[in-house]
Amino acid sequence: MIVVAGCIVASCANRGIGPQGGPKDSIPPMVVKEEPLNGSLNYKDKKVEITFNEYIQLDKVVDNVLISPPQQKPPQVKARGKKVVVTFEQELQDSTTYTISFGDAICDFTEKNPLSGYTFSFATADSFDSLQIYGLLVNAEDLNPVSGVIVGIQSNMHDSAFTTEPFTRIAKTNKDGEFAIYNIHQGDYRLYALQDVSRDYVYQPGEGLAFSDEIITPIMETEQHLDTIFHDSISVDTIYPDSIIGDTLFIAPMRLDTVWHKIIDSVYTHTETLYGPANLVLWFFKEDKQRHYFQRASREQAHRMQFVFSAPQDSLPTFRALPASAVDTLRSDTAVWEDWMDYTLWQYNSRKDTITCWLTDSSAISADTLYLEMNYLKSDSVYQLQPETDTLMLVYRAPRLTEKAKALQEKKDRERKLLLRSNAKATFEVFDTLCFSTDFPVADMLRDSIRLYQKIDSVYTELDYELIQADSSRMRYMAVYQYQPEKMYELRIDSAAMHDIYGAPNEATKFQMKLRSLEEYATIKVKLKSFDAAARIQLLNEKEQVVVEKAAEADGTLFQYLAPKEYYMRLYIDLNGDGRWTTGDWATKRQPEPVYYFPAKLSLRANWDFEEIFDHLAIPQLDSKPQEIIKDAMEKKK
Repeated sequence: MIVVAGCIVASCANRGIGPQGGPKDSIPPMVVKEEPLNGSLNYKDKKVEITFNEYIQLDKVVDNVLISPPQQKPPQVKARGKKVVVTFEQELQDSTTYTISFGDAICDFTEKNPLSGYTFSFATADSFDSLQIYGLLVNAEDLNPVSGVIVGIQSNMHDSAFTTEPFTRIAKTNKDGEFAIYNIHQGDYRLYALQDVSRDYVYQPGEGLAFSDEIITPIMETEQHLDTIFHDSISVDTIYPDSIIGDTLFIAPMRLDTVWHKIIDSVYTHTETLYGPANLVLWFFKEDKQRHYFQRASREQAHRMQFVFSAPQDSLPTFRALPASAVDTLRSDTAVWEDWMDYTLWQYNSRKDTITCWLTDSSAISADTLYLEMNYLKSDSVYQLQPETDTLMLVYRAPRLTEKAKALQEKKDRERKLLLRSNAKATFEVFDTLCFSTDFPVADMLRDSIRLYQKIDSVYTELDYELIQADSSRMRYMAVYQYQPEKMYELRIDSAAMHDIYGAPNEATKFQMKLRSLEEYATIKVKLKSFDAAARIQLLNEKEQVVVEKAAEADGTLFQYLAPKEYYMRLYIDLNGDGRWTTGDWATKRQPEPVYYFPAKLSLRANWDFEEIFDHLAIPQLDSKPQEIIKDAMEKKK
């Protein structure tokens, strides 16, 4: 025995260096005591203590812990050794059921294993509110689940309650967009979702939201079910080779069969409680409203000023120049020094949120400081546009240069050429249009000095084409022609064919391009089984970015010149006919325009024509989106 024991000890000895430790702890904390008991009635104290079997810590209390009904003064939630202590900062309401949902906040101290989904409830009355509702929050534009958003019910039926009163009870959506609101009192409610940036449980303009058009009435039903317990019995009709049944060994030369019989042992009844509604769907959206305000003005170059706004300007600002003497004592009848304003070029970008002013008056360019009065529209607290007037000081600080450096800079300015750029390239898309742009606005142009050629049998032949100014900036132009696949083209611009507003000419330039072959593209025709004239069909890439969009046509919508790769497809019903997907609007109680996905990925091949039948009403809307592109809307935004 001693030898054996010695062998055992020797074989089990730890030959490692230093402490080895056991398996990693993966078990979350367990509740061992609750004060008061979970589910207590007539509890009026403002403190709750929960004791666990090990030391704990709290993680992201603000994000994880949710208390219903919501508290205007958030309770204190603290970890103290093995305890979690919740202390309410405001008086508890009479006849109210309180629910504390801890989410993943409670973790063990060493490995941070979370106790997920732990909920504690108590009532200040002698009965519990026990109704429950369940549902799903979905991003209206792409049908992705929306996580981490407050969903609440409001007992006040007036629409104004959403913007003035905290919710009656709340929950928060999980990673799958699901929500469950517990401990609801019997009655009728309005249902909302709110991306509560302000943390006040009421809607503020600019926050994401969703609302149900229907009044929600929670219900509880019971169902009785009969369950049968069976007893198994075996009978040997035939026997397997070398089989043992009971204590008997059977030796047989061939495979035989065994038959099992089900014998009823007992029947019992059990009752199941069902809560609802359990299939609610809320369509989450952000209103197409942006706060309009002036962001900044800059003058980084002596001849150029820029004004940037927070959002596109529906009504463009107006400007007037002011003399320096008028700025400190500005009155409505102040004399205005406007001479140099007659020598400016104002340019708006395509979004109309940035305005550029090119100065062409030498006195204005040489001035260190210019003063402007700007009149524009600015959002008030409820997103209504109101007229606003600002006085702006535009300062240009010229860099300090030595005399030699200054002379070199002046020489460089005198010899500066107008720079030309183009979208021409060796592989040019057949659906594209040849364009060129300049780095300064063009003052004059010799049209005959800008020519387009096609290469035919190694010889360039001049073409009759149309040259169009592409926008109001005088910096972008299009060479419009019926370009042919697989053909080579060349745009030639002679030297001094154009001058910018400061007199700089361009250098002689050539832009060449060759159009792709039609065989390099794929084509697909999409037919709607349930045609809707208001439908618009979108082809998407793997990132769900819109590649191309077209209005649905009764005999099929044709998408040509597509790169041969994988696509996804969806459509939306353009209810207002404006040619774009329109989000919801709380003021008018308008829901977002409905969106439907084609349930499969489209794999298009070069030089192939495809046809698909899109029956957008055949599959439930929420089941139509392909699984591989479903993402949490909030994570996708991040």
